[in-house]
Amino acid sequence: MFIPSAKSNLSLILLVIIGIVLFIWVDNSRIFVKESYFKKKYEAAQLMQQAEEIIKQYRSSQNVVIDEVNDPNRTTLIGEKNTLITTDRGNLTAKLTSLNPNFAGAMVDMFKKVRLKKGDKIAVSCTGSFPGINIAVMSAAKVLGLDLIMISSVGASMFGATDTTFTWLDIEALLNNEGIFPYKSVAASLGGGRDLGRSLTRSGRSMIIKAIERNKVELVHENSLEKNIKKKMEIFEKEAEGKNIKLYVNIGGGLSSLGSTINGRLVSPGLHRHMYLKNLPIKGTMFLFAERGVPILHLLDILRIAEIYELPIAPEPLPEPGTGRVFEDERYNMTVAAIALAIMVILIAVVIFFDHKQLKIKEEEINL
Repeated sequence: MFIPSAKSNLSLILLVIIGIVLFIWVDNSRIFVKESYFKKKYEAAQLMQQAEEIIKQYRSSQNVVIDEVNDPNRTTLIGEKNTLITTDRGNLTAKLTSLNPNFAGAMVDMFKKVRLKKGDKIAVSCTGSFPGINIAVMSAAKVLGLDLIMISSVGASMFGATDTTFTWLDIEALLNNEGIFPYKSVAASLGGGRDLGRSLTRSGRSMIIKAIERNKVELVHENSLEKNIKKKMEIFEKEAEGKNIKLYVNIGGGLSSLGSTINGRLVSPGLHRHMYLKNLPIKGTMFLFAERGVPILHLLDILRIAEIYELPIAPEPLPEPGTGRVFEDERYNMTVAAIALAIMVILIAVVIFFDHKQLKIKEEEINL
């Protein structure tokens, strides 16, 4: 029986050391390359930045007082915590995170995963809670040439579009009038409890209705949540004009979209090609579309989506368009990896050859 010699053990130790060195070399050779659809992602991010700048300039011209503690980037898109149209609690960190223009690049990525084509019809449920995400979706849709059918609920959670004189519909109208987006909501509801403004004061509900009227948007205000859901489905179908809706996008926690708050938590954030949730007491428009086999993009847990795309949390200042992992992919340098592999294969072959030769010599000595 052959017992490894000290020389053989030394060869194995050298192989391990060289292997470690080659591994470090390959690991440090990683490079960043432009991600798929880089140009479209970049265009969408630029468009979102442009939209936010127009809003900022418009609000500044109105001498709006900015709370620089809650809105450190002075975007004017962070509303007051409590107003007459504040419908629910809101996470300020999530609202600040959503204003990163590179979110629009992430939306392009998600849209492309569904293989959307120019002219495809997309149903979108907006709320006043996340104006930044609404803008990100519209930015991605415009650069991809998509046809959005948007229905909004005007009420907003804390730090959203809570200004009674500058609701989400007013923001939308401003961007439409300035030629930034060709999209406007075709209908709107009050939002809040039962999608009927429950928990708001009578004055708050009245102000939302006035916002809907001044923006010349169809009011959805049936006498129950279930009837609001049915009415919105009818509007989506009417606006689709007989064409198939290729994707449903839910932004925020609108009850007519989710059916109930708990329903929104049962669905993980991001893209779902299929959803199989059953036995829900009330199914909002999101679940009704899912039952028809329409892919769903659920944009409620914004911080989780930011983590998935490695977007910074509540950044100060806002990042420039085109920065971050949304736009570039980290890959190993295949040339370096191939060279390292070749070196290891050659060295292993050499060690095996000499060990085999040494074994033959030992066997010949024993036979003698």
